[in-house]
Amino acid sequence: MLLLIDHQAFQFSNLHSHEPTLIVNNVVGLAKAAKAFKVPTILTTVTEERGGYLLKGIQDVFPTQKPINRTFINTWEDQRVVEAVKKTGRRQLVIAALWTEVCLAMPVIQSLSDGYDVFFVTDASGGVSREAHDMAVFAHGAGRGRADHLDRGHERVAARLGARSDGPGHRRDHRRSRRASGIAFSWNSNYLTRGGNNRVDLPMMQRSIAR
Repeated sequence: MLLLIDHQAFQFSNLHSHEPTLIVNNVVGLAKAAKAFKVPTILTTVTEERGGYLLKGIQDVFPTQKPINRTFINTWEDQRVVEAVKKTGRRQLVIAALWTEVCLAMPVIQSLSDGYDVFFVTDASGGVSREAHDMAVFAHGAGRGRADHLDRGHERVAARLGARSDGPGHRRDHRRSRRASGIAFSWNSNYLTRGGNNRVDLPMMQRSIAR
C-alpha cells in the first residue's frame, strides 16, 4: 500500500534538496500508478489550515478521498492513520513524504518496529537541504532491519505494478501514469523555491508493492 505524507504548500516552501517541480511530477505520477493498479493509498496532511491543502495534482487523482489532517508531526502517532493502514490488510508499505528527515523518517522507524515491510521513494520525497535528505536516506535505508529506498522509485514502482497487471487496459493506464508532467501548481506555486539536482548515489533495492 502507498502512504503519501504532507505534500503541501508550506512543506514545499522549505524544500531545498530537489527541484520542487520534480517532486510534484513524481509524486503525482506515483499516485496515478497506485490508482491505476488499485493499490490502497492513504493521504495525510499536517495542520492544513496553516500549511495549505494537499497538492491539487494528488487530490485530483483521488477526488473523493479526504486526507487525514493531523496535528502530530509524526504520522505514525496518529491512530487514524495507523488504523487506516491496518484496514488495508497489506504488510508492505511504501511511503513518500515532505520532509525526508522528519515526516518520512519518523513513520518509517515506527512502522518497521510494528513489523511492516517498508520502502520509501526518494524522488517523491525531499528535505530542507540536500545533505538532510541524503543523510536521512542513508540512515534509514542501509543495513539489515531497515527500510529499502527506491531511487527513481516512482518509475520503478509503476513499472513493477505494470509488470504484475493483466490485460491491455492496465498497460494503457500504466503508460498514462508515467506521463505525469507539467503539473499546474495553482496558488501553491507562489510558495515554491528552487533546489538542487535529484541525484542520490546510494544503493537501490526493488521489490513489488502489489502483493
